[in-house]
Amino acid sequence: MSVKIRLQRHGKKGKPYYWIVAADARSKRDGKYLEKLGAYNPNTNPATIELDVDGAVKWLQNGAQPTDTAKAILSYKGALLKNHLAGGVRKGALTEDQAEAKFAAWLEEKAGKVDAKSQNLAKAEAEAKAKALEAEKAANEARMAANAPVEEEAAEEVAEEATAEDAPAVEAEATKEEE
Repeated sequence: MSVKIRLQRHGKKGKPYYWIVAADARSKRDGKYLEKLGAYNPNTNPATIELDVDGAVKWLQNGAQPTDTAKAILSYKGALLKNHLAGGVRKGALTEDQAEAKFAAWLEEKAGKVDAKSQNLAKAEAEAKAKALEAEKAANEARMAANAPVEEEAAEEVAEEATAEDAPAVEAEATKEEE
């Protein structure tokens, strides 16, 4: 029986969500599996990956073959590196402590890269919102400026009409005062 580490699709249409499983190669894609190793959500940016690294390494050491996508995910999360370091420990090239130190350093570096990407995405989103707000303010000011002359012209016409109506009354008062 050959074992594959592969993705099992879940989620609704257009919104995939995958389980990372160790399954018999003969079983269906979404069928029976031997062990669930983690989950992969490509709908978020950056993609969310939860993986039991030790469980994946155990299956890799027992001969499980990852599919191409599963191999990329295992590499991204460090399972392939940990398997490689474990092979070095078995051969005597490294001690267990050295292997753990290398893996921990790699994890810290990877976490820094992921955090930097998240911060860049948040920064880009904030800049996009700021640009949209500025564009909206400019559009509102232009709209207000377009409406303002009409109101000023109407106010000037009303003022002219009021002075025209007041002029005879003012002239009448002036003549009464002269008398």
